[in-house]
Amino acid sequence: MKTFKILFAILSASILTVSCSSNDDDKDNSPKFETENPLAVYYTQTGFNTVSNFVNSGDYEFGLAFTPTVKGNIKAITLKLPATNSAVRVTIWDYTTKTVLRSETVNVATADVQVTKEISVLALEKDKKYMITMNSNDWYKKNKADLTNTVYPIVAGNITFNEYRWISGTSQTFPTNVSSNYNAGDLSFDFQQTE
Repeated sequence: MKTFKILFAILSASILTVSCSSNDDDKDNSPKFETENPLAVYYTQTGFNTVSNFVNSGDYEFGLAFTPTVKGNIKAITLKLPATNSAVRVTIWDYTTKTVLRSETVNVATADVQVTKEISVLALEKDKKYMITMNSNDWYKKNKADLTNTVYPIVAGNITFNEYRWISGTSQTFPTNVSSNYNAGDLSFDFQQTE
């Protein structure tokens, strides 16, 4: 019986040792990065703090060209409008090729309340240029009080905004017009650095 107790104690200690070292191996030692939404910093940096509401004001495809300064993922789209719209089309583009990388429909059920739509992860390359646009006839127009231009690029955390673009119509068309004295929004995204 004494031999059995000794063997049991040795076996128990071995199992605990294997179990503990196994738990250490399972730990994820990769760095954890915070999710960031660059829109608030963009507005602070541009000085676009005068707001006008536009409702049923003609259809446009419009948004911001941007470049991540690190590799990362878009995990969600954020959108706020001065009116309800159950089917706002949001498009993420490859800026260089003008091709659609992702198209999502966002339901803005309540005016003046930000909506966050989680999406399947969209990986973004470091230093590659992208664009995010929406198609809507409702938006907030934000500009400086003196209506002067802002100077791009605008650095907002790990995202650099290159310009604001727009085009009239309802088609999913890459915007060709560039404006520096306002932004029509509020459209943005949640970004998380991956390395």
